[in-house]
Amino acid sequence: MITVQSISNFDKAYPTAITIGTFDGVHIGHRKILERLIKNAKVLGLKSTVLTFFPHPRMVLQQDMSIQLLNTIEEKVSILNTLGLDYLIIHPFTKEFSRLSATQFVRDILVNNLKTKKIIIGYDHRFGRNRNADIKDLIAFGNILDFEVEEISALEIDDVSVSSTKIRKALDIGDIKTANAYLGYNYMLTGTIVKGKGLGRKIDFPTANLFIKETYKLIPKNGVYVVKSQIDGELVYGMMNIGVNPTVSGEKRSIEINFFDFQQDLYGKTLQIDIIDRIRDEHKFSSVEALRTQLIKDKQTSLAIISE
Repeated sequence: MITVQSISNFDKAYPTAITIGTFDGVHIGHRKILERLIKNAKVLGLKSTVLTFFPHPRMVLQQDMSIQLLNTIEEKVSILNTLGLDYLIIHPFTKEFSRLSATQFVRDILVNNLKTKKIIIGYDHRFGRNRNADIKDLIAFGNILDFEVEEISALEIDDVSVSSTKIRKALDIGDIKTANAYLGYNYMLTGTIVKGKGLGRKIDFPTANLFIKETYKLIPKNGVYVVKSQIDGELVYGMMNIGVNPTVSGEKRSIEINFFDFQQDLYGKTLQIDIIDRIRDEHKFSSVEALRTQLIKDKQTSLAIISE
């Protein structure tokens, strides 16, 4: 898959089959649409292409900084890269872009820039300035400008939206198994390892503190989780705490991972943490020693889950 930053950088030499959307989570509902896109493109001799936007339109048009997304843009690229697409176009979403008329968007962007010959799109898709055009308009444009429109049914779109809603709700209550089932992969957190207070090392449970710069990334409910990560090509398991460390009077929410049988210095490294399961809620213990006793139990529970 070739990732292209901005529509203007797309190689116009190849006609495309295209779908448009945010595809947050790239979950099992999205996969069905993307598989259809790839199959169509191969049959028609076109390049399968996803057009997505960043920042999320709500961040720009509504200035909604409270939005919580399942993927960072880097995570989305990584997941889409595994599916067999030819192109991913990430176009900067701006207020100026949102003001394009429906005609400008279809004629100038889809046809002239992206050489679109087929569009696979939801029945409820709206586009153009003030979102005043719909799929009927798109089909009419296709008849004039020589491209085909394939409509994704209400049932399929409902499956996609239901999946997204269930994933977010599951993560909010810490139900990782349900979230992972709808995603089709382990929910991930990606960030940089930074220095913490070093309290874990004092009780024989040293932790790597994960800093996620993207404030829009949805963080699951506070608690203790079983995790894994690829570190320099090695698969390493561990357990992760999301929370405020109430036993030691913590106040700021943090993400800390205790990797099992792993001693390497990780400061400054960027890691992807895959969440496998959830063990328990975060608790305030009567003492640091009581916390240590619980962590020993948590590790045993984690190892039992990993062995399964």
